[in-house]
Amino acid sequence: MHALRHFYASVLLSPGVSIKELADYLGHADPGFTLRTYTHLVPSSYQHARAAIDGVFGPTTGESPDGLTAA
Repeated sequence: MHALRHFYASVLLSPGVSIKELADYLGHADPGFTLRTYTHLVPSSYQHARAAIDGVFGPTTGESPDGLTAA
């Protein structure tokens, strides 16, 4: 059962379901517990954060719109 629960959490976290929502789905009263338990499954959000800032200010000098360093 533990493996199935872990799989369920990973499937929900990979497309970006929030920790708070996952905590509700798993029946955890404290989202902090869910975060501590499943944090290794949370995908990196560096690209999302960069895209959000670039959407407001545009890419930084020397950087292409896809986030790669321009040659």
